[in-house]
Amino acid sequence: MTQEFVLGLDIGTTSVKACIFHLNGKLEAEVEKLNTFYYPETGWAEQDPEELERSSVAAIKEAIEKAGIEKHELLAVAFSAAMHSLICIDEEGKPLSKALIWADGRGFAQAERIAETNGKTIYAKTGTPIHPMTPFIKLLWMKETNYQPYNQAKYFMSIKEYLLYRWFNERVIDYSMASATGLFNPDTLKWEPELLRQTGISEDQLSAIVSPTKVLTGIDQQIAAEMGIDIETAFVIGAADGQLANLGIGAILPGEVAVSVGTSGAIRQFTKGAKISENQETFCYSFTEDSTIIGGPTNNGGIVLQWLKDLLGSKESFGEFLSFAEQVPPGADGLIFLPYINGERAPLWNQRAKGNFYGVTVTHKKEHFIRAVLEGITFNLYQIGKALEELTGEPKKLYVNGGLARSPLWLQMMADIFEADIYVPESHHSAAWGAAWTALVAMNKAASFEEIKENIPMSAAIVPNPQNSAIYKKIYQNYVMLAKDMEKYFK
Repeated sequence: MTQEFVLGLDIGTTSVKACIFHLNGKLEAEVEKLNTFYYPETGWAEQDPEELERSSVAAIKEAIEKAGIEKHELLAVAFSAAMHSLICIDEEGKPLSKALIWADGRGFAQAERIAETNGKTIYAKTGTPIHPMTPFIKLLWMKETNYQPYNQAKYFMSIKEYLLYRWFNERVIDYSMASATGLFNPDTLKWEPELLRQTGISEDQLSAIVSPTKVLTGIDQQIAAEMGIDIETAFVIGAADGQLANLGIGAILPGEVAVSVGTSGAIRQFTKGAKISENQETFCYSFTEDSTIIGGPTNNGGIVLQWLKDLLGSKESFGEFLSFAEQVPPGADGLIFLPYINGERAPLWNQRAKGNFYGVTVTHKKEHFIRAVLEGITFNLYQIGKALEELTGEPKKLYVNGGLARSPLWLQMMADIFEADIYVPESHHSAAWGAAWTALVAMNKAASFEEIKENIPMSAAIVPNPQNSAIYKKIYQNYVMLAKDMEKYFK
């Protein structure tokens, strides 16, 4: 009997992953290709779109070979992609610039100016906070600095759009990726004309906005041969990694919240219609015609622990390094850490934010600093979660994924600080599975997005320790006061 498989291609910031799943969500094979970062100037962060294309093609080819499946057994390929990238493209589909990724901060001055003038109005229309990460701000920077690739560009695209254009000669973007540009109105599901005027571009320089279930066929013959697939293999456009991580982890019903912590981090929840925070603490990005995802991203996830590990010259594995924190009680004996070493998005939306250790004494050792950093990252997520709660109500279930979800210590810390049961999927490829499930919906192999909940193997829930929760509640109050007091020094 012929089997059917679906491939989720997750184009992340750190790597490109190709994951082949059975239709019930069981992982058959995975291949990961690490991405290269370029920092040509302070505050700039870029990647090479041509390298990402090569990695994507190679990952698909190797995953198919690793799974040992035949061409006719591959039902579809679907995309998940990191948000906020921007490439200047010529008419032939060749990049005129590197891809400016979410971490690129060159538009800081433009973001500050917009935030101080009409930022609230723009946020109310788009649901996207004013920040250098957004293509809206990147385009303003390009226009105002006479950036040559901008002047020469025929089109402007994200990394995922670039691949679709290269492979299918079609310029399409799904609702979620359009929403993340800061140029899209989730109420009208269209590009916002006034923002296009401000950035000096026209609507025909952007892609056509389509559903995440949009199916493309007829891939370029040479690309198909390099991938080892049939040219009529269905490609489903999919969505942004945030929306698909929530879908792939099963956090899709009211009251179900997803927390992802890898290099960076985010906390998100699906809702109907657009909802924005009065204090501009959260984003609101579309997913389908009538559903959006709200939440907040942090710049400071596992990358902060890697910084500390490197700073201390630790040669242990990452797991062994984190285990030192088990020697210290909750609260790290009075040591509190504000984790803003890379500036911060939610909940501050302040690129000038700085990290701080407070309460350092002569008795504090390596293990105290490790624990304080873990707690600081988690308090920051909790603060974003409290802003989210004001819009959606108290969460009923908390689903967690990402690299840090492999740490039992951190998962227990999450349960204690959030005072909630924590659910973790057996697979760490939630965004790829969310993309694959979108393909199943598009191909009429699944009746709805919600049906995915029956196809996600879960580990046993982690329950909070009441004593630790009581301790953390008091420490969190001090953390919030410190963060507020320190803001005036973020210059």
